[in-house]
Amino acid sequence: MTEIPPKPKARPERVSLFRYLRLFRRDILSAQPAKLYRAWMAEFRTPFFRSYMINDPKLINEVLKARPDEFPKSERIGAGLRPLLGESVFLTNGETWKRQRRIIDPAFEGGRLRDTFPGIMAAGQAAAQRLEPLADDTPQEIEALTSHAAADVIFRTLFSLPIEDETAQQVFHEFRAYQRSQPILNLAAFIPGPQWMPRFFKSETRRTARKIRSLITQLTQDRLALIAAGTAPDDLATKIMTTCDPKTGETFTVSEMVDQVAIFFLAGHETSASALAWTLYLLARYPEWQEKVAAEAADFDGSFSNLSKLKVTRDVFREALRLYPPVPMMVREATSTSTFRNRLVRRGAQVVLSPWHLHRHSRLWDNPDGFDPGRWATENGKSRVRDAYMPFSSGPRVCSGAGFAMIEGVVLMASLLNGFEFKTVENREPIPVAYLTVRARNGIWLRIKRRRLE
Repeated sequence: MTEIPPKPKARPERVSLFRYLRLFRRDILSAQPAKLYRAWMAEFRTPFFRSYMINDPKLINEVLKARPDEFPKSERIGAGLRPLLGESVFLTNGETWKRQRRIIDPAFEGGRLRDTFPGIMAAGQAAAQRLEPLADDTPQEIEALTSHAAADVIFRTLFSLPIEDETAQQVFHEFRAYQRSQPILNLAAFIPGPQWMPRFFKSETRRTARKIRSLITQLTQDRLALIAAGTAPDDLATKIMTTCDPKTGETFTVSEMVDQVAIFFLAGHETSASALAWTLYLLARYPEWQEKVAAEAADFDGSFSNLSKLKVTRDVFREALRLYPPVPMMVREATSTSTFRNRLVRRGAQVVLSPWHLHRHSRLWDNPDGFDPGRWATENGKSRVRDAYMPFSSGPRVCSGAGFAMIEGVVLMASLLNGFEFKTVENREPIPVAYLTVRARNGIWLRIKRRRLE
């Protein structure tokens, strides 16, 4: 086993457009050349489109923080995700997006995170119980287990339902089918064209999107009935559905709420499942760090006030998010002409920000491809977290649930490592690929054993 954890093999420097499109369709990570891990900026030209990937922290700051309104989410992103997400906050721009954030953000403020903590803890304990019959030291596919755990967190904190609820089970299984059928970036994200241009959706993608939205609609309507009756639980769904836009006094309609719940599942289920699976793999690969996390977990009393004591656990999770950011690329569109590093970026050009490449950039990070949770205590780590680390994006469009996700990751890790030991499986090294999130081509396989009590 090599010291460096796995990353996709880069494509050759020069390939034909046809081959690039084939590679891109199969996996956007391995479709990119190795030079992107050291370049400050790269320009992609074809007869159909022009895009720019930027890794220069100053340019990233300009796009995401200094001039975000001039670089909105690319409309072409919606071509790949709109069947599921509709007009959710992940896809909208301008005043529509600002209104949505004014309604959503209060649910994820600091004080509300304490309210969601019991649901996260309960999901962690349930996940540990589900591991009991699997802890026989035989290979187990970890992504399926982390998907189950992350979905349970969402159902408990959003709708006060455990994963065992029948509707929750249906949504969970449909999301698993959807994420394997649709990449996070459709080809239309890079190729402009009329509405009739094929978007390369599989029939399974459309079917599962319709099914998921139907199930979420039922959950939303049921919650509205409880709110009207005054018997709704004080969870995230109730908070969001009863919050009025401070400017207009309006709340979300049922259709708007379905769009938002869909992105909560994508962002809160898919991304968390991906992050937790890769974290467990890295801990299995580096047992010295696994033992440090297990020691912290053994001392953790399960209270919100003592979460801050899980310092190693937090740094391990942060490092896993660096190496395997769940959303590997984001696309913005230039609405005016700008000059980036002496190159003219014209209106309509696509600006690609890649956490995957930024987090492994050889001119920014010490030991960029290595797993080193200790880096966050170094000067390099402290400086890079400010300008070259964005697993949850950055600026005004930073993920509303970033704080929630960090608590979730730490709690689930502590819950699982407290009772179980994870080991790698020989000759089954995972190969990262980009589906809806960064997953493994053939799954992540680990052996699970009950941890011995000292």
